[in-house]
Amino acid sequence: MGITPAITRLRDGDEQAFRELVDEYRDRVYNTAIGFLQHQENAEDVTQEVFVEVFRSVARFRGDCSLSTWIYRLAVQKSLEYIRTSRRVKRSGILFTLFGKEDHLNIAADAPFYHPGILLENKERAAILFRAISLLPVTQRTAFILHKVEGLSHHEIAKIMSTSVSSVESLIVRANRKLRELLSDYYEKNER
Repeated sequence: MGITPAITRLRDGDEQAFRELVDEYRDRVYNTAIGFLQHQENAEDVTQEVFVEVFRSVARFRGDCSLSTWIYRLAVQKSLEYIRTSRRVKRSGILFTLFGKEDHLNIAADAPFYHPGILLENKERAAILFRAISLLPVTQRTAFILHKVEGLSHHEIAKIMSTSVSSVESLIVRANRKLRELLSDYYEKNER
């Protein structure tokens, strides 16, 4: 790891280096944020907050991990902070209604969410999946989004989450199991 020339340029206040950093990581940060927040404007706000934090904190970056790992950590942290502090339920899309005595998730009840990387014909299914993902415990949700949405390896996710590869593997297995459980009723009723 260590301090790379790019980090040195950032620390020196090189505006071109910061523009290059934003150009390189903007889409990754946005995709991570939208995976958590499921709202375009909120994800854009969080993306901006991440780069403001990078700008403010680069002098304290110790180089214990790669720059990309640090930026992903910030994206996850800022997304989760937004969820925790948001009181605007409709904008954040975090709380969902439950129906019936069996407490099954009413996955199709809220306004649709569309991830920008999803093909048009898959948007409804993706919206339902992302709504179910938002109900996962935070660690499972983080591992799942970083692996399945961002395409990161278990090793990269372990660095970002400061955990072991086996823990990441376990989190993803549990997330898959919980998602199958949450989505089974929906697909039984709607995908015949």
